[in-house]
Amino acid sequence: MNKKSFIFTAIFLVLAVIIAAWFFIFKKPEKSGVSQLDVFAQCLSEKGAEMYGADWCPYCQNEKKAFGDAFRFISYIECPDNPKQCLAAGITGYPTWLFPDGKRFEGEQGLQNLSKESGCSLPEQ
Repeated sequence: MNKKSFIFTAIFLVLAVIIAAWFFIFKKPEKSGVSQLDVFAQCLSEKGAEMYGADWCPYCQNEKKAFGDAFRFISYIECPDNPKQCLAAGITGYPTWLFPDGKRFEGEQGLQNLSKESGCSLPEQ
């Protein structure tokens, strides 16, 4: 190996080590699979809370956005797809939250009110 090749290889290896070290030092830690909002949404489902709504409803969309990915744990009934179920539950507006103890909340509730009414704790922020 001539002197030029040796220097080029040495520089390349030094740069590779620096880049690898930078990547490992500054890499953000991966999120765990369960968020605190997941726990909150699961608590609502375990308590039997159900949200009735429609995809086109802006208040329903706001409620869903507040949960983010955790909304997948909410017991949700899409009324245009399940009209008999919604009529049987007496749904007249969206969103409507029903609880097994008879509590009924119509309109956008927000996470704070759902926490207060259900007893499910919201994550600290």
